[in-house]
Amino acid sequence: MQLDPSIFREYDIRGIFNENLNEPCVRQIGLELGKIMAQTCNKVALGYDARTHSPTLFAWLKSGLENFVEVYDMGLIPTPVAYFATFNTIENTKIPHSIMITGSHNPPEYNGFKITLDQKPFYGRAIQELKEHMLKAPTPFSPKPTPAHPLQAKEAYHSYLINAFRHLKDFPYQIALDFGNGVGAIGLEPVLMALNVKFDSLYPKPDGTFPNHHPDPSESKNLKDLQAHMQAHQIPIGIAFDGDADRVALLTPGHIYAGDELAILFAKSLAKKGIKPLVIGEVKCSQVMYNAINEIGRALMYKTGHSNLKVKLKETNAHFAAEMSGHLFFNDRYFGYDDALYACLRLLELFLEQSPHALEESLKALPYSYKTPEEKISVKEEEKFTIIDKLKEGLKGQLPPHFPPIVDLIDIDGVRVVFKDGFALIRASNTTPTLVTRFEGKDEKSAQAYKQAVLGLLEF
Repeated sequence: MQLDPSIFREYDIRGIFNENLNEPCVRQIGLELGKIMAQTCNKVALGYDARTHSPTLFAWLKSGLENFVEVYDMGLIPTPVAYFATFNTIENTKIPHSIMITGSHNPPEYNGFKITLDQKPFYGRAIQELKEHMLKAPTPFSPKPTPAHPLQAKEAYHSYLINAFRHLKDFPYQIALDFGNGVGAIGLEPVLMALNVKFDSLYPKPDGTFPNHHPDPSESKNLKDLQAHMQAHQIPIGIAFDGDADRVALLTPGHIYAGDELAILFAKSLAKKGIKPLVIGEVKCSQVMYNAINEIGRALMYKTGHSNLKVKLKETNAHFAAEMSGHLFFNDRYFGYDDALYACLRLLELFLEQSPHALEESLKALPYSYKTPEEKISVKEEEKFTIIDKLKEGLKGQLPPHFPPIVDLIDIDGVRVVFKDGFALIRASNTTPTLVTRFEGKDEKSAQAYKQAVLGLLEF
C-alpha cells in the first residue's frame, strides 16, 4: 500500500480523492481507527458532506471500520451534526465516536476525515501515531461486510435546536443566508421554518463542485453575492457558512464582522445577563478583543486551530471560544464544539437585544486599531518551525537599532511580539508549508512599522 504521509494533518486527515486518498489507504485508516475506537465503544457514527466522492469514501472507510465496530450511517449532514451525535442519545443509542467525511472549504478535488473519539477531537500527536502505525505495522484486513445502521442524527439535531431557540419564534428581521452549495441549509432551514424566521437562501442546494463561489466565508470575495442580495432587498442581516457548516460570517449593511469582534459581542451579551464571561481567543485575535473582554470578564489567549480550542475550552470550562476564521465554540448552553448553525441562532439572539445598526455602533465605540489582513509566506515544509525558532532567538538577542521596544513575547503558537501600540504575529501553519502573519497598530503607519521590523529578522 502506497501511503502519502502528507495527508495526516494537525487537525484532520485530508488529501485528494483517488490520489493520496485512495481505496487501500482509506480502508486502512478505517481499520486502524476502528481498532482504537473498539477499546471504549464498539460503535461509530459516520456522515459525509456534499462532495461528489464523499459516498465512495464512506464505503471505503466503512469496509475497514466494520472489522472492529458497528457503523451507524448519518448520511449527508453538516459537520456539527456529527459532533452532536457523540453528545446525545439518538434513537436510544449512545455513540461517543464519530467520523465526518468532509473537505471543508478546500477545492472540490479534496476530501478528508474529521474524527471525534470519546467526544474529544482526535488530532495532533494521535493522528501522527496513527500514520506511524500504518507505515510500520498495519492491521491485517479481512472483509466483514455488514449493513450500516441508519441513524437519524440530523432530525434529532433539528429538534434540539427548535426547542433550544423557541424564543426566536417570529424573529422581527428578515435575514439572508449564503450556504455556498455546502451542507449548511439541510441543517438550518428546517429549524428556521419551524421558528417562523423569515429568510432568503443563496445557494442552499448541496453541490460538491461549488458552482457559484468557493465555500469560504473568511474571504471577502466570497461574500459579494450575499452583500449584493442584502442591498438589493434591503435585508439588514446576512450570515454565510463554509462548506461543512462549522464556520460562520456575520454581515450587516455597513460591516463584515471578524471572529474576534463576534467574541466581544457575545461576551458583552453574557455580561448584560450578570455573567462574568471567560473567553478563549487565539493568537491571531486583536489586542482590542482581549482588552475589551478583560474589562468585563477574562480573556485567555491560546493556540490557533479548532481542535486546540475545543480541548482548551473543556479544560478551563470557559463560556466560549473564538477563532478569527469564524469557528465559534459555545460551552454555555451547548457542548463546546464549533457549530456555525448553532452560532447563527446565537447571533440572531443578539439582534433581539439591539438592532443591526446599534450592533455596528457598539463596535465603533471600541478603541480603533489598524489590522493587516492575514498574509502567508511560502516556505519549505521541513523548515517552517525552524524559521520560527530562529526568530524567537533573534528577538531575545541583540536587536537592530531603532527596533520598536518590545513589551512582551508570547510563544504559545509561533511568536506574538507585543509592542506599545500593537503586535506582530508570525506562526507556522499546521496544515500548509507557510508562515502566517498578522500585524496590528494604533494606525496603518505603526502596523506597517511593526511588520517591517519583525519580517526583517526572518532567516530563510
